[in-house]
Amino acid sequence: MKNRKKKKTVIIVAAAFALLAAAGTAALRNHGRSAGAGKGTEAMTAPVTRQDISSRLSSSGVLKPRNSYQVSSLVEGEITSADFEVGDQVKKGQVLYRIDVSNMEEEMKSAQNSVERAARNLEDAQKDYSRAQGRFNDGVFRSGDSGYIKKIYIKAGETVTSGTKIADIEDDSVMRLKVPFLSAEAAAIGAGSAALATLSSTGEQIPGTVTAVSAKDETLTGGRIVRYVTIEAANPGGLTTEQSAAATVGDYSSSLEGTFSPVVETILSADLPDSVTVEQLLVLEGDYAAKGTPIFRFDRESADKLMRSFREKLDSAKDAMDSANNKIESTKNSMNNYTITAPISGTVIRKNMKAGDKITSKTSGDGAMAVIYDLSSITFSMSIDELDVSKVKAGQTVEITAEAAGDAAFQGTVENVSLESTNNNGITTYPVSVAVKDPKGLLPGMNVNGKILLEESKNALVIPAASLMRGNVVYVKDPSVKEAKGEVPAGFREVKVETGIMNDEQVEVTSGLSEGDEVYLVQGFDSAPGSEYMGEEMALEP
Repeated sequence: MKNRKKKKTVIIVAAAFALLAAAGTAALRNHGRSAGAGKGTEAMTAPVTRQDISSRLSSSGVLKPRNSYQVSSLVEGEITSADFEVGDQVKKGQVLYRIDVSNMEEEMKSAQNSVERAARNLEDAQKDYSRAQGRFNDGVFRSGDSGYIKKIYIKAGETVTSGTKIADIEDDSVMRLKVPFLSAEAAAIGAGSAALATLSSTGEQIPGTVTAVSAKDETLTGGRIVRYVTIEAANPGGLTTEQSAAATVGDYSSSLEGTFSPVVETILSADLPDSVTVEQLLVLEGDYAAKGTPIFRFDRESADKLMRSFREKLDSAKDAMDSANNKIESTKNSMNNYTITAPISGTVIRKNMKAGDKITSKTSGDGAMAVIYDLSSITFSMSIDELDVSKVKAGQTVEITAEAAGDAAFQGTVENVSLESTNNNGITTYPVSVAVKDPKGLLPGMNVNGKILLEESKNALVIPAASLMRGNVVYVKDPSVKEAKGEVPAGFREVKVETGIMNDEQVEVTSGLSEGDEVYLVQGFDSAPGSEYMGEEMALEP
């Protein structure tokens, strides 16, 4: 198996270029030799030519899919279905696994019951609050029934709490008469039957209606077995609780007389959630109080505290309703976790669990049930030296080759330059993400080499890198120069140039030279004036 070495981006000096150029371009010796280059030496030259030139950064990497996902479960249980296989193409949202959800059904029923209870409690609290606003918001306690106030049990200055008896209310607009009928006759009388009451004192007859018939037999003096029949009649205006009357229903007559009583006899009690202090009574005994009639006034502080109590109960009911709804939602979400869908579209690379397998706490949460790769887009990362990373920008073209793909070449684009650096043996590098265009034939895991195109120039004036000295000086061949001048050998003159793009072999000249000029090539490291100049980057095997 071949021993592959990763390439490393390095900086190389112009003097080293001279050695590479001298070693690799023997043909340049035919471009001209000058006896004035030094005693017993021949000067190597090269012509200034027009050609395309570019500079690149090179680094290797390993291909990986842009998106990959490990499918896992958040819940435990038995897998009931897993209708996919390795190699299948799946769509985002496609069902991969179904897990037995029966243990969640009872929890959902409980959550639904909680919502129903909370809804009823909220409705009651809203009604109580609305009633309280009508009855207590202005600091007044109102009657909940209609009738005459028979007796008042409170007075100004007293404290009234929940359940405190306030007054007896009696409404005699409708009177009730309860009289006995022989048991057999009473059994034939039904509720709703017409009745006629005859007053004992005056003989006046008052029409009424049977409202109830007792089912209990009772014995009167003389051994008569009777059942009581209740009759209600509108008070014509003179009926009192002291008056008595007999009654007839159809052909049946009561065995005894009975006395009238008001249909409405109410004890008015304080239905308050908190205590209040009575400031003023607003009614007297004997007054008629319709439903909603003010009975007494209490102090403002008590009113505020009272309404605050109703508001707190309403708020509490709303909170309970929100909590119940949240429980429903969380239960629904939990139930959704029992159906596992594909998070991305892609190819199934691995399937670790199948129908019938049981997911436990050891396998749920972080265990990979399956792995999906999105192979529609493949990327790799290039490690770029800290001295060069500032030259790399998103959108730059990358030339890509892969040993596994033979001679095929691929194109890519710089997507991102990460700021998360890595330091190894004192060398800091930055990862550069590259997207591969049309990766057909490439697979995740393959090793590739990328060359980032930093800049290029078409039809440029170009000289060998070995001819550039001190960063901006070349020696141009000039037969008119008969003697050496300092470091400039005989037959050459020194020319300052402006440079453009540089790479490991060539330098673009933007001014100072013309096409066809012959330039002196440095023959060795020591003979390269200005060898301190730092040239362009190149990739070397370490």
